[in-house]
Order: sequence, then structure tokens, then C-alpha cells
Amino acid sequence: MTRILGIDPGFERLGIAILEKSKQNKKEVVLFSECFKTSSKLDFSERLNLIGAEVKKVIKEYKPEILAIETLFLNTNQKTVMRVAEARGVVIYEASQAGLKVFEASPPQIKVATTGYGKANKEQIIKMVRILVDVDENKIHPTTGRASDDELDAIAIALTALAHLRF
Repeated sequence: MTRILGIDPGFERLGIAILEKSKQNKKEVVLFSECFKTSSKLDFSERLNLIGAEVKKVIKEYKPEILAIETLFLNTNQKTVMRVAEARGVVIYEASQAGLKVFEASPPQIKVATTGYGKANKEQIIKMVRILVDVDENKIHPTTGRASDDELDAIAIALTALAHLRF
């Protein structure tokens, strides 16, 4: 049995998922998922502290062996990229303190692992995540009709790590 902590990094919204793969189940099981949010009214250092505390709590409760986290995708807003990098650092720190192995995947790797196509769009990824694992229908957002993108991205990142572990 393998448990993976999937993280879609961010400082405003952090996608978190715990997936389990056992020899008995053909399908991976989502044990937990959430979109953890921090308020923009807080100092950035407090937001990082909250992220670290949440990740530590999830690790303690679910005891994963591996952290699967998305690498940074560089965009034009360097301030945002730097802050996401700092949030990633907090997550990786908490995972390493707990003895987790760290698996990093780029957006194209995640797209290939979930859809088979490195240039898949968000909708294609979401559709495949729903096929590959059972998503808790109680968590469906009333406006969008689906779980948060951040949660689904965290699940996709964890699935990518499981796909790489098989090989």
C-alpha cells in the first residue's frame, strides 16, 4: 500500500490530496482532498505559517510516504512566482521533516500522466481525474458543478507520482 500527498502549490489557494494505492484496489482511492485558503488580509509570513501548519496536520493524520508537488510554471508576474516558490518551500520543508520522499512533476508531465497528451487543457485533465478516481460528490462546488480546480490538480499530481512509481 502506498500513500501519496499531492500538492498544487499556491499561497492563496493550496490544493491538497491524499491518494492511496493498494494491491487489492485497481483504482486509486482519494482518502482526503481540500482547497486550503489563506486570507489576503494576513501578512505573507502568517499565510506561510498557516500553510505549513495545515500540511503538517494532514501528514500527521494520513501518514503518506511521498510528497508529489508541481514544479513552478513561470509566468509574467514574477512577484506571484516568487510567493508560490516560497509556499512550495514551506510544503517541501514540512514533508522532509516528516521523512517523506519528494516527487516533483512539471505541468506537461502531469498532463501526459493523466490524459496521455502533454498539451491537454484544464477541462481534459479534470475529466480524466474524474474517470481515474472517485471524487467525493459532497465536495462539488455549487456554482461550477465540480470540486475545486486546486483539489483536482492536487489529485492529478498525486496520480502522476503513482504512474511514475509503477515504472
